[in-house]
Amino acid sequence: MQIAQQTLFIIAAGMAIYLFSKKIKQIRRNIQLGKDADYTDNPAARWKNLLLLAFGQKKMFRNPLVALMHFVVYAGFLIINIEVLEIFLDGILGTYRLFAALGGQFYIFLINAFEFLALGVLAFCIVFLLRRNWVKVKRLASKELDGWPKSDANYILITEIVLMTLFLTMNAADTLLQSRGYGHYAAHLTGNFALSQYIQPLIAGFSDQQLVALERTCWWLHILGIFAFLNYLPYSKHLHILLAFPNAYYARLSPEGKMHNMVEVQKEVLYAMQPELAPTEAAAPMKFGAKDVFDLSWKNLLDAYSCTECGRCTAACPANITGKLLSPRKIMMGTRDRMEEVGQNINKNGAFIDDGKNLLNHISVEELRACTSCNACVEECPVSISPLEIILEMRRALVMEDSNAPQEWNSMFSNIENNFAPWKLAPDDRDKWVNEV
Repeated sequence: MQIAQQTLFIIAAGMAIYLFSKKIKQIRRNIQLGKDADYTDNPAARWKNLLLLAFGQKKMFRNPLVALMHFVVYAGFLIINIEVLEIFLDGILGTYRLFAALGGQFYIFLINAFEFLALGVLAFCIVFLLRRNWVKVKRLASKELDGWPKSDANYILITEIVLMTLFLTMNAADTLLQSRGYGHYAAHLTGNFALSQYIQPLIAGFSDQQLVALERTCWWLHILGIFAFLNYLPYSKHLHILLAFPNAYYARLSPEGKMHNMVEVQKEVLYAMQPELAPTEAAAPMKFGAKDVFDLSWKNLLDAYSCTECGRCTAACPANITGKLLSPRKIMMGTRDRMEEVGQNINKNGAFIDDGKNLLNHISVEELRACTSCNACVEECPVSISPLEIILEMRRALVMEDSNAPQEWNSMFSNIENNFAPWKLAPDDRDKWVNEV
């Protein structure tokens, strides 16, 4: 019987790891579809960002109460994985509470700590469910979250609640069997744990065999639930649980709001002013801005996969606040959707075959034009995602590749080109107002 359980566990674990690795490789490939960009400068500042933004969740604490609840859920996810590691090893080796034999009193302290974390995770996930579905916090109830995005968030929260309930129930049944001296459970007498002992009165009338069935059921459902959760992550916005760390490390360090100059355009202006510097051979046609995910940098694409759809960017966006169509969160969601679309195309055909679509099938021109480039979205994002960079690159493509700009913009562009200023005044006439004073 034990050998059969071990074999079943190894098969389940192997399948979970294989499927997860396969999807992660596809996501990595999708991110690498973007253009090369160097984000390796100033490693000290990058490690600081990693520690403060990803581990410390610095920006989250602008709202201390919500941040505290989120931090408990986050800490529970990280720290309780020690208990998951024990279950994983027990499943492979056929052991029982492997770490109990190694840890003694320290092990008991750890499990007690895990139980308090589990209770915190359970309670705050219920609060988060209520905030989304009953209180309906404005940034969590936008129309762009209708359908799958809303269900996705609820699925994760419900899964966390179920997993923590299974963990506490498993401990209650386990320690009750220990106290009865039943079978191998008596080998490691841990005593009652801090919180699961209060579940024991609910199951005290169970026979030994019923308790074993309950403990084993909770054990299996807990670990299989984690395997399922692991493979759900890459299809969910909760992939940020993993990608927030590299995304914070590779965050842009240049001054906030500073735009990247296009070297190609600078060269063209230079050649117009100094023709002797122009190359003798005609250069290949240049591409300006971004029409599709291939034209964005790999960091822009990592941003899209790292977005947790929290909506803090949209809540801070002045264009959105004034009723315009722009939502920085939707910019990231649209970019991710297009990436997945391209990825499925590659999976099906072995290489990308033009499907006649691009980013504008997911992000409208009206959204792009509404952006004021204020950088509020980047400032508010907990892991420094930059919707602004994607907006600017797409606007460049619209204007410079497609000549798609409002008349007001075209007039300004013409004035800058001819008069070196946004106004329709000749350079020689600019100072005439002085004589009129």
